[in-house]
Amino acid sequence: MPRSTITNMATSSSSFSAMDGGEMMRYPEYSSKANTRSDAEIDRRLGGTLIAVGLGVAAAGFAGRYAFQLWKPLGQMFSETVRKMPTSGFSSYYKGGFEGKMSKREASLVLGISPVSTKAKVREAHRRIMVLNHPDKGGSPYLAAKINEAKDLLEKDLRR
Repeated sequence: MPRSTITNMATSSSSFSAMDGGEMMRYPEYSSKANTRSDAEIDRRLGGTLIAVGLGVAAAGFAGRYAFQLWKPLGQMFSETVRKMPTSGFSSYYKGGFEGKMSKREASLVLGISPVSTKAKVREAHRRIMVLNHPDKGGSPYLAAKINEAKDLLEKDLRR
């Protein structure tokens, strides 16, 4: 056989190797040398992949940094807005300590009744709160004194 015919057969057999289910790929000594990649080409492709991954990580880092820098002023503005909101509007409890001299308003807040309540309502509210806060039952003597002071102040105002 002429040499060109043998070369054509080798070329045609390598093109049939993909069609025959990869039988020719099982035996590397029969595969054509044109299909194998050199180590330099593999290194170049791997290097390109590594550079692309590195650039992607760097881009994600810069985007994250930008987002955090953008978020900081927005977070401060949000916290200032929350701080300006009235907290007493969200709670049913009175915020703050006791005044030096108890007023009628503070006495009604301590007992949880209206400042113009009747004597019977003042006594009922006092009894209900003292049962819960009595010092003999583990309550605070200071709170018990304030509750008694509130009752005395409201009853005194009702006598007038």
